[in-house]
Amino acid sequence: MRKNIKLTAAAAATAALSLGLTACGTASDPGAQTDSGAKADASEALVVAASPTPHADILNFVKDKLAAKEGLKLEVKEFTDYVLPNTATQQGQVDANYFQHKPYLDDFNKKNKTTIVPVVNVHLEPLGLYSNKAKDIKDIKAGQTVAVPNDTTNEGRALKLLADNGLITLKAGAGNDAKLSDVQDAKGLKFKELEAATLPRALNDVDAAVINGNYAIEADLEPASDSLVLEKAEGNPYANFLAVKDGNEDDPRVRKLAKLLNSPEVKKFIEDTYQGSVVAAPGAAK
Repeated sequence: MRKNIKLTAAAAATAALSLGLTACGTASDPGAQTDSGAKADASEALVVAASPTPHADILNFVKDKLAAKEGLKLEVKEFTDYVLPNTATQQGQVDANYFQHKPYLDDFNKKNKTTIVPVVNVHLEPLGLYSNKAKDIKDIKAGQTVAVPNDTTNEGRALKLLADNGLITLKAGAGNDAKLSDVQDAKGLKFKELEAATLPRALNDVDAAVINGNYAIEADLEPASDSLVLEKAEGNPYANFLAVKDGNEDDPRVRKLAKLLNSPEVKKFIEDTYQGSVVAAPGAAK
């Protein structure tokens, strides 16, 4: 497993970006947006909030290689957390975002009374179990500590991964939103709940950690080869998608970007760049 984990200054970057977005005075501002996305000015740049990897990488490929041919001006704003992209989209500071899956969005909308909606699926980042101490899942034993994401949907997803691979047993009926209290038999394991973005940095402090694909890649881990176990792509409900505030789905710029994100060129870019660590998942997200 690679040891040269790249540390992300999440707090500083997020704060700086938040200030920068507040100062924006484009058609993305709340007062400049009409009630219908279809009436948006197609000559204005579409501003999209995204996690750095792979989301911003994919968007920048579209921006550099494909957007001009479609007459699309694209601006990518990078965020290092899972909250600001949705709040910035809801408030009109950006036009769209690309960083999340449907279970996370549903939970976020419910808790924050936001009205963000998916537009089109783009890719899947398989969740994986990583360790700097164990070389095989069989090396994870009773008494050891496993770190998991502390947000509702990703914690449930992490626990399901552990259960599917025999490390724990979940109570009957525990679904995608399973919590630690739903662990029927921990088989002697201890758990540490951490913010998803910090999990790669915790690998030296715990015996293993379940890490989201984008944060694993940012930390120079290769999910396809470095993980002890990895989610299966087939039938996986956690595809990441382009999303907008409800009512803006028909913005002509959004439609152009959605088409490009599902293009053969983007699929090939994903396959060539990520070698199975990120999987193209075309199709409508709704």
